[in-house]
Amino acid sequence: MNDIVGGTSFEKAAGLAATPLGRIERITGGDAEVRLNPQLLELMARDGDSTVAMAGEIGSMLRMMVAGRCVIASIHNLGSDGGEITAHISFLGEGVVDGEGHVAGFRRGVTRYPLPGTPVHAVSSVDTVAIFSAGNVPHIEIGTVHPTNSTRAALLVDAMLGKHFALLGSTGTGKSTATALILHRICQMAPAGHIVMIDPHGEYDAAFAEVGASYNVTNLAMPYWLMNFEEHCEVLLTTTGAERQTDADILAKCMLAARQKNRAADTVARITVDSPIPYVLSDLTNIIQTEMGKLDKASNSAPYLRLKQKIDEIRSDPRYHFMFSGMLVGDSMKSFIKRIFRLPGDGRPISVIDVSGVPSEITSVVVAVLARCVFDYAIWARGQAQHPVLLVCEEAHRYVPSDRSANNGPVRRILERIAKEGRKYGVSLGLVTQRPSDLAEGVLSQCGTIISMRLNNERDQAFVRAAMPEGARGFLDSIPALRNREAIICGEGVSIPIRVAFDDLEEALRPASNDPVFSDLWRRTGDEDALVEHVIGRWRNQGR
Repeated sequence: MNDIVGGTSFEKAAGLAATPLGRIERITGGDAEVRLNPQLLELMARDGDSTVAMAGEIGSMLRMMVAGRCVIASIHNLGSDGGEITAHISFLGEGVVDGEGHVAGFRRGVTRYPLPGTPVHAVSSVDTVAIFSAGNVPHIEIGTVHPTNSTRAALLVDAMLGKHFALLGSTGTGKSTATALILHRICQMAPAGHIVMIDPHGEYDAAFAEVGASYNVTNLAMPYWLMNFEEHCEVLLTTTGAERQTDADILAKCMLAARQKNRAADTVARITVDSPIPYVLSDLTNIIQTEMGKLDKASNSAPYLRLKQKIDEIRSDPRYHFMFSGMLVGDSMKSFIKRIFRLPGDGRPISVIDVSGVPSEITSVVVAVLARCVFDYAIWARGQAQHPVLLVCEEAHRYVPSDRSANNGPVRRILERIAKEGRKYGVSLGLVTQRPSDLAEGVLSQCGTIISMRLNNERDQAFVRAAMPEGARGFLDSIPALRNREAIICGEGVSIPIRVAFDDLEEALRPASNDPVFSDLWRRTGDEDALVEHVIGRWRNQGR
């Protein structure tokens, strides 16, 4: 020890790297208990290498030689016993050692575990670069790996998108900015990609103005006839129980007849009530009226009247014109698919669908139609030139909540199906939410990559803990203590679980999600009359 302290800085660094920090005491499956030398840890804390300086802290890594291979583990628990420090570690992976003694060729998983008594060493910054390097695998860089200031954190794009991902974090932790950062990096890597983002608050329009296309109630022009029968029922039926079933049977019969009246139906061998064949709303109401005229008793006309009244109500409501306008009767399915899926993208690979202006009672239906179009297109495109699509859902807990009694059947079913089957057809799902405990557990469990920012709620923390793999346990307890713009990432998208400090995103590329500064805004006065008048105008016109 004295020789190490008294040498030159180069000799000191070399000595620290070669000196064991401690030894393994016992092995239990994928974990082990290690005894560390506190004096040596204190000496290393003054080392210029930031990775070596943090050796022995929770979340730091250790290395050990086993049968000619270098095994890497992370510390997830610390204690003290008889003047020595005890640490519980989880094994992450292994690699070989090059001629200079550094880790090379790292891969996840351990072939052979160490025996009790095996010495453990600190991991240097050079080792860290090799461990976290993505090599030639397609990837995006999103920040730096804690505790270093220079080791880049990479997300393996194919692995992350191939098995879905979830980005979690409490309000104010930088979740929206992190989402924008990841999507911007993907757009830069793949300018001919296909990304559809559901934006419930109108935050991302400005963030992707240069690399995407934005749609809202003023220009979305989503044809009502793209809805399947279940989605029609969500919009047009107002009853429950036995009455709802009666109304649904009448609607199915009349809607099928309305679809069959379209001339395009002549080219379709088999038309069902779900077929995306254009029909005219007035045809539907006329057929309902005709069927009602065939009744023997006028007392049985209530279901027909309810349907006709609801259709007339929607047609006359300006809030629904983005979907039920008379201009949307023509067969615009091809142009709609090409616009929304960016086929071709022309260097603008992302569609931002702002649903903040959509009436709340049909928001889930609009999202269901968009998600189902993504999935159905992928199914029927099999065997053709593939165009994989990434579907990103902000505030995902609104659409697939853990409470099954919530009235959002169609959107829940399609997102659950995408989560389970989407990767087979080239559909990737990205879920962004601040309340993972309110998200359906089955959907989150299908996400191969979890990106967790700070979560303040204990229930949310427990939910994420259950969803994360064993190797990430060393990081889980640090989730409540993460700073803004920091995250724990584990799963398929990274070689091993990592703690990341996200890069700064340019102001022009950030979403409009900044919190209001009360202390500043409440000092401003003037023009209140004009402001209120302007807001009321937008309010009444249901548009910005």
